Amino acid sequence: MKIATWNVNSVKARLEPALAWLKQAQPDVVALQEIKTVDEGFPREAFESLGYACAVHGQKSYNGVALLSKYPMEDVTPRLPGGDAPSNGISDDHARYLEAVISGKSGIVRVASIYAPNGNPWPGPKFDYKLAWLERLRVHAKSLLALEEPVVLMGDYNIIPQDKDARNPKAWLKDALFQPESQAALRRIENLGYTDAFRALHPEGGHYSFWDYFGSWERDNGIRIDHLLLSPQATDRLTGSGIDRDVRGAGEKPSDHVPVWVEMTV
Repeated sequence: MKIATWNVNSVKARLEPALAWLKQAQPDVVALQEIKTVDEGFPREAFESLGYACAVHGQKSYNGVALLSKYPMEDVTPRLPGGDAPSNGISDDHARYLEAVISGKSGIVRVASIYAPNGNPWPGPKFDYKLAWLERLRVHAKSLLALEEPVVLMGDYNIIPQDKDARNPKAWLKDALFQPESQAALRRIENLGYTDAFRALHPEGGHYSFWDYFGSWERDNGIRIDHLLLSPQATDRLTGSGIDRDVRGAGEKPSDHVPVWVEMTV
């Protein structure tokens, strides 16, 4: 099973590039982030025409996550637990999390599409909200381990894990994505027993999943902020991982992110 994550930066604006990539890459399950549309506005017919079932947790103009699957999808959960009360003065009505169970050929895999808060400007309330949200994710990730299932927590984490995940680390020293507290929050999730799938198979630096629209692609001034974290049961089934970086340079209106994927025996 090929499982991918992609921040499309508006599913309507990137529909044609998204469909082209799906036809070429043939992923079985896809987590989308920043779809920037309400549920009713999601172009599900276009994806269904390619054989995908769709689950959507949308929001007008901002945020929004979705899951596409060629396999049966059950137990769809559109909210990260623990967000009933405002966090650090910011109401948690953002559409940032969507979870489902996928029934594969040889078992199930639980997947989640994650769009973690950006956290800028740093320091400030938005950064505090980012850390609080990531702590909620850690608590939930810990609870999922008790199920002893293959779990893939994937998406745009808005975290640069290490210096080697940025072409120019010094440029990010005052950015929320590169703060020690952000990196520590990601490590706390990994330390529960989750594996950064891409890093596990590609330990060297120089691999990126995001280039901004201000000349970064032309200079390869990228960062790696899109991650797939695998539970031990999922890690045991991991056979491959990659980044489809060429998608960033394709077409007239690419997303500033590219797809990141894993292959698993499920």
